Amino acid sequence: MSNPLSHAKIVLRRSSERGYAEHGGWLKSFHTFSFANYYDHRFQNFGSLRVLNEDRVAARNGFPTHPHRDAEIFSYILNGELTHRDSMIKKGAEGEQGKQFFRMKRGDVQFTTGGTGIAHSEQNESNKPVHFLQIWALPWKQGLKPQYHTMTFSEEDKRKAFVPILSPLAAGPQATPAQEDAATPKLPGTIPIHADFVMGAGIIEPSSTFKWNVGAGETVESKKKRNVYIHLPMTKQGKSKVKIDGREDAVLEEGDGAFVTMVNAGDALRVESVGEVEAEVIVLDSN
Repeated sequence: MSNPLSHAKIVLRRSSERGYAEHGGWLKSFHTFSFANYYDHRFQNFGSLRVLNEDRVAARNGFPTHPHRDAEIFSYILNGELTHRDSMIKKGAEGEQGKQFFRMKRGDVQFTTGGTGIAHSEQNESNKPVHFLQIWALPWKQGLKPQYHTMTFSEEDKRKAFVPILSPLAAGPQATPAQEDAATPKLPGTIPIHADFVMGAGIIEPSSTFKWNVGAGETVESKKKRNVYIHLPMTKQGKSKVKIDGREDAVLEEGDGAFVTMVNAGDALRVESVGEVEAEVIVLDSN
């Protein structure tokens, strides 16, 4: 077992303190950061992490077509289904699932580069509720070419260790149009993001410990004083808990998060499952 990171500072963000909104009975949303009608000057962003919403959308409901620009936006599906439609594609004429149409299910992550401007909808077209995380990051430059990526991540792999989900575009901020189209991430098997940002996810059995390699080693540009946010979604009726860095005062219950600062690329940040059931943990690691 590795030693605690004595230099790490950990500040908890309790679920009960998050912003909360209900819309017409079809959407229930918890906001970690200021969003829409929820504003708290203390919670505007954390590094390049700008939005972390935990959303539940009722059956046969969803977000109508709406625009985005100059943001990196991604959805992590926890339970249920969510259908993305691009505003340029007519319902019934989508063709095969791909960049412009995708019915997401558990294990799927869909990523949108808003860039110069894009419009899409996200609808729950099933007969059951959908529970997902909507996350936004601030891109390293504005005016990027809009595009989508969707990828499925193995449940089995997440039960072995933290699985990298996102990593920076390999070509960096000065990528050529061809490199943008190639969309090669620094970490193979991940979705590329236009930010010095890495995301990971793991499913930790009770009494087991996973280690998050801060910055994914040499993957990131900013090596010192990384900003790592750890989130425990509300998926197990309150029965899952995790302890961070072996600290008794850093135990997360469902819906809670933790701001981890003063850590550096290469640090091994331990996350131990201390609840009754397995814990699905999301790690958002930025400059």
